[in-house]
Amino acid sequence: MESILWILFTLICVIVSGVILLQEGKGGGLGEAFGGAGQQTFGVKAQGIAKFTGYMAGVLVVLALVISRMRAGETVFTAKVAAPVPVSDPTEVPSDSTTAPAETGGGESEKDK
Repeated sequence: MESILWILFTLICVIVSGVILLQEGKGGGLGEAFGGAGQQTFGVKAQGIAKFTGYMAGVLVVLALVISRMRAGETVFTAKVAAPVPVSDPTEVPSDSTTAPAETGGGESEKDK
């Protein structure tokens, strides 16, 4: 159901955008680019296209509210609390070390002297 509402919402957005661009403003608008067909399509008077735009905008707002209400119970992000990681003492030497630390002497050993 929600996907149908999203499709309608997108379609009405495109329709409203197109109708707004077809309306004649003070300077003529994009409606004249199509030979003035914008206003004749919705009636002889300019009020027809204005009413149609108002109705489509109203439907758009109602659809937005319905979709918003449907998604109100959903959570987008879910945080999972993980168990804390045990931290060992950084000064503690592991007890299972079987090798002695390597001697890093530079140069001669005691025997060579």
